[in-house]
Amino acid sequence: MHSVTRDRRLTGILNGNATSLAVLAVALLCSPALAQTAPPPPAEADMPASAPDQASAADQTLAPQLPAQSDDRAASTNDIVVTGTRITSSGFNAPTPTTVIGEEQILKNAQPNIFTTVAQLPSLQGSTGANTGTFSTSSGSQGLSSFSLRGLGTIRTLTLLDGQRVVGANVTGVPDISQFPQLLIKRVDIVTGGASASYGSDAVGGVINFITDTKFTGFKANVQTGVTTYGDDGQVLFQAAVGKSFANDRLHVILSGEYAKEQGVGPGNFGEDLAGSRDWYRATTLVNTGIMNNGSPQYLVRDHGQAYQYTKYGLISAGPLQGTAFDANGQPFPFQYGSNGVPAKDRAGNVNGCFVGFCVGGDQSGHVGSGTSLQSAIQRLNGYTRISYDVAPDMEVYMTANVAQVKTHNQPNPGSAKTGLTVQCANPYLPASISAACAANGITSFQYGLSNAILPNIRVNTDRRQYRFVGGLKGKADLLGTNWTYDTSYEHGINITDIDVDNISLTGRYNQAINATRINGQIVCADAAARAAGCQPINIFGGATPSAAALAYVTPAAGPFQHTKQTQDAFAGSISGEPITLWAGPLAVAAGIEYRREFYRVNADPYGAGVSDISPNSTLYPADPSLNSVNGSNWYAGNYKNGTGKYNVLESFLELNLPILNSDTLGRANVNAAGRATRYSTSGVVYAWKVGGTWDTPLDGLRFRAVTSRDVRAPNLSELFAAPVTTTVPNFTDPRRTAENPNGRQVLIIQNTIGNTALRPEIARNTELGVVYARPKWLPGLSLSFDYYKIKLNDVISSLSAQQVVNLCLVDNIPDTCGAFDLDSDSKFVNVQSFNLASIKTDGFDIEASYQWRKPLGIDGNFTLRGLTTHVIKYVTDPGLPGTIPVDSAGANTGATPNWKWLVTESYDNDAFSITLQQRWFSDGVYGNQYVVCSAGNCPVSTSNNPTIDNNTMKGAFYFDIGGALNVTKQVSMFFKVDNLFDHDPEPSPQTNTGLDVNPALYDTLGRFYRIGVRARF
Repeated sequence: MHSVTRDRRLTGILNGNATSLAVLAVALLCSPALAQTAPPPPAEADMPASAPDQASAADQTLAPQLPAQSDDRAASTNDIVVTGTRITSSGFNAPTPTTVIGEEQILKNAQPNIFTTVAQLPSLQGSTGANTGTFSTSSGSQGLSSFSLRGLGTIRTLTLLDGQRVVGANVTGVPDISQFPQLLIKRVDIVTGGASASYGSDAVGGVINFITDTKFTGFKANVQTGVTTYGDDGQVLFQAAVGKSFANDRLHVILSGEYAKEQGVGPGNFGEDLAGSRDWYRATTLVNTGIMNNGSPQYLVRDHGQAYQYTKYGLISAGPLQGTAFDANGQPFPFQYGSNGVPAKDRAGNVNGCFVGFCVGGDQSGHVGSGTSLQSAIQRLNGYTRISYDVAPDMEVYMTANVAQVKTHNQPNPGSAKTGLTVQCANPYLPASISAACAANGITSFQYGLSNAILPNIRVNTDRRQYRFVGGLKGKADLLGTNWTYDTSYEHGINITDIDVDNISLTGRYNQAINATRINGQIVCADAAARAAGCQPINIFGGATPSAAALAYVTPAAGPFQHTKQTQDAFAGSISGEPITLWAGPLAVAAGIEYRREFYRVNADPYGAGVSDISPNSTLYPADPSLNSVNGSNWYAGNYKNGTGKYNVLESFLELNLPILNSDTLGRANVNAAGRATRYSTSGVVYAWKVGGTWDTPLDGLRFRAVTSRDVRAPNLSELFAAPVTTTVPNFTDPRRTAENPNGRQVLIIQNTIGNTALRPEIARNTELGVVYARPKWLPGLSLSFDYYKIKLNDVISSLSAQQVVNLCLVDNIPDTCGAFDLDSDSKFVNVQSFNLASIKTDGFDIEASYQWRKPLGIDGNFTLRGLTTHVIKYVTDPGLPGTIPVDSAGANTGATPNWKWLVTESYDNDAFSITLQQRWFSDGVYGNQYVVCSAGNCPVSTSNNPTIDNNTMKGAFYFDIGGALNVTKQVSMFFKVDNLFDHDPEPSPQTNTGLDVNPALYDTLGRFYRIGVRARF
């Protein structure tokens, strides 16, 4: 019955949206003025049987349609610009592999954000989007769409727009793809190799370059809507662009606008209830037995992990009354512990028969993990214009302006769980039976925990606004009898990010409000100073909603905020030409100089940052004696800090392409070399280089390529100057064993992530070897490639986790980290700071294949098959600290680098319709390669570096998508798309603390998704 109800609700939503789309389609069909005056659309860009110059130029061996050239220069159309190089030359073979996603593929994928289409590629691992970071309050990355190649992280993948940098949407420096003019993108080049010599810092994992249609003429529009099979994450997308030439085609103007809204997938409830009717969440947890040397596994993978320090409406968690819980009406009852646990009723709050901090099963009503948003709601607005003027036939001056706004919101968890509270037995809200039990047991207070279901749910609101302006001059000129292209540009970008958090409590005020007493027959706050500051008591025994005055005091309307302004100024000038012709062909040269300045400033509220001239007390944030005015960090979460920083970069580069062989007998070969010198104002001079080459053998269609490079990544603004980012971590393990806590204890901490101005650039060595078999005469529709890669990254800027910081000191007795935490005071914290400590070694290979069959079986149309596969052989991270060992995360499906990942598409197109099938898959893996799998009686001693575990298998996933389009007229088409057709559920990704325990970086957490829409082009 439930399923029927859900399907009817879904049908209603789709019917309503489909009606609107049908009306729009009719309107587009009945636009005679547009149909009569606009030129016909260009022919479908299918790959020709042989396109040697264009294909070899970009090494785009797999594009099932001919990609448009990567730069619409006013110069000769025979010059091909390749994203992996700065050389402009016809017939040039770049040694660095490049994968291309063309406009046709983008349209067929029918995503509301082009980010999703690109992120599906197997070589992209660890990208972040609207479905990641939803559990966070303080990270500032909610809803930020950014790419990660090779699993090296978003900060090691350089993302460009028309070959130019984009101002960061976060202090890490990564841009937000949601702010790009997506309707005008005609191609995306993905360079899967180091490119620092060509493009500078950050291009360690590779480069992703979005190429816009700079000469677009006419009008086009796209409207679509979608919804999940569960009736949530409703989506709408409106896009339109117009381009026109004036002054005898010398002046060209393009305008585009976009509006998109995704409602997101909201949180579930307390317990194990997810949004909609999703039923895959089981609170799977790595429970710690706390015993490392008894021959049994230290960690056990168990569903229905139960944190026994709190429950939904309150639990006495230690002492003689331990195990007394309260229902919604405030009535006490015996709490049902999992694992047949029996409360020890000691001061430490141990539960006999359970594990460190957890039981298994029992009363799950207070669990908070399922209360996390599965996907942030996101709304984006984008306006873009490009104006160009041909000053001369070979000279173009241009300017672009891009103004965009992206707003998101998410719920990190329900309520705000509290553990280890001290409650007085004299509290007037306490039931008389409990007060009597206190007296009978000779106690005046007890330890208490609750999920705080009585408080409103936290909501994090993020607003990013980008203002980006580019002006440039490019063209072609004769120099010493040869043709040279030139390109100069200046970019000024501003990104302003505002984060506001609603419904979040002030810890100091909360502690005052729960400490109630009775005076003159009235229940009031016990502390006189707090009463004078407006304190109103709250009843934490049961589900009684606090008064409006109490909520205004504990969760004030003015919550945490952070205002960040980032600016980027970038000047670039380059030339490229062929000064001389040698024995095997012309020597191609490119050279240039670049300057860039990055700046950021952030200010926050005084309750989070501490009172200062930048963050003063005000009527919204009045002085309060119950709060820490010096250090701040008074909020339950979202304690943003103040900070500022800047640096500048001056760079020069030189690149050469030397043809060394041009023979009918031996084939064609070239050597490509580049060098770049970079001076950072923060860390001095660093050099990057690359050397590579290609050999087109005399065997038809067979090419070999190889490249090795030295790549760099300089520390970004966040790593150098970051204002501390604080994160509240419940159920953090203090591993110290005492008589009261023989297995350690669980505490609530504040994790502070802080900057380090002494950081040095990371240095990488990147090597790739490949072979390409493209469009042989015997089968011109076939393209195959195999590329092996190996990356070694030294001086990696990384930080240990908070748990590692603590364990290294308290468990492994390594003093280096002992000054970075305090687990004994009332304000428990762990500082996490970045250092040039670690190294990363990874290698693997990519396989790409495509085949296009024209008129299959004599039927009009084209059939295209395309497959891309990435195999990660190893991904070893060495933390670089004494007592630690390298860890291989290849195949760890809790992270971003599964052993195998592939994407396959099959499509059929003709003049009337198209149909596309797509399969996405990644292999089974493990929770972590550091674990030693064993069973009771045969386990070795468990250690911090190699803990023992009873199960270390995490299944992969297979997703099947289907889409199609119907050409209503030559100008208008209607389309549909269904993602995750079989509604495949994600696998648990167990952790050692409470949380959602799923990995949205790999797994689809939303379920089956339906989309329909209409496109028009005149």
